[in-house]
Amino acid sequence: MIYRLLYTHLLSRFDAERVHRLTTRGLIAVDRIPALRRLLRALLAPRDPRLRVRALGLDFPSPLGLAAGFDKEAAAFDAFATLGFGYVEVGTITGEGQPGNAGTRVFRLPRERALVNRMGFPNAGAAAAQARLRGRARGAGAPVVGVNVGKTRRAQDAAADYQASVRALAPHADYLVLNVSSPNTPGLRDMQAVDQLAALIAAVRATLAEASLALPLLVKIAPDLSDEDVDAIADLALRERLDGLIATNTTIDRGALRDPRAPGVPPEGGISGAPVRARALAVLRRLHARTEGRLTLIAVGGIETADDAWERIRAGATLVQAYTGFVYGGPLWPWRVNRGLARLAREAALASVQDAVGADAPAARVADPATSGAQAG
Repeated sequence: MIYRLLYTHLLSRFDAERVHRLTTRGLIAVDRIPALRRLLRALLAPRDPRLRVRALGLDFPSPLGLAAGFDKEAAAFDAFATLGFGYVEVGTITGEGQPGNAGTRVFRLPRERALVNRMGFPNAGAAAAQARLRGRARGAGAPVVGVNVGKTRRAQDAAADYQASVRALAPHADYLVLNVSSPNTPGLRDMQAVDQLAALIAAVRATLAEASLALPLLVKIAPDLSDEDVDAIADLALRERLDGLIATNTTIDRGALRDPRAPGVPPEGGISGAPVRARALAVLRRLHARTEGRLTLIAVGGIETADDAWERIRAGATLVQAYTGFVYGGPLWPWRVNRGLARLAREAALASVQDAVGADAPAARVADPATSGAQAG
């Protein structure tokens, strides 16, 4: 309630990107004070054993993660984990630093419970992120950190650009995501075509092999793919023994909005939040059915409540992520969702939320979610 009043009467009056930078810096500052960090973790960290998930060869204290796009520079993953996220996915990070698109880049659509972003992967590049990730804590008690990499806008050789990022960042990641689905880098979504995606996966795998790294490898896809293209990527993921898929990125479909011509709706950029919920859920269900539970699926897009997260888990997601729900929900939002998920698991008489993975999917050769996606990337 306090955050909602603060957001409505103060934060919403300022540029969304500026507010994001200031609040992130404030959170980092708080997290660097040992006494405050210990207090926040004592109050907000997910500790209910029902929330624990084993996936991608990793132990997650909660299935709820922070989606890529929030910590673009890999500068605040410890601070966001302090708020109760079970893991943080940093990025999208590109091989070279770049400013991103010019002008206003983040637009709030509060009546739609949505955001529109046209950021274009602004970040300082893989070398800068490597310096931040190199010294991070690993092992018991440390946050799980995934690294999301994308294409530098001016790169002529996309595969080589991804390889540069992977070479710098993979040694410091718990899992790796290839972002081929942002709508804000020209031509990027073309890389979801099966032949291009297969070539990219092969190039990244070669880079990992050179470094003797067996790292879980996932691909993040768009909600705007046709059902046939979703099936083709699912088949490719099984063929290439990917560890998982993330469904989904933002949508460019203005028809997803209740009022696409409302004032403040920009003509370009990706829509996140409630408008993408139905399609993201449909893509998730299709992926789970097509892969028969043999991949780790991470659900993102329109997750606002514990019930939303529970629905994705029962539809086949082992892990879930949030972005817009967190923006509108405030700093206590992860704690509330974790508490709700633990309650839902308890009411279902389950020892873990993981026991609910795929529970609403058609009963046909569903693999054990604890072992799905276990292949080395």
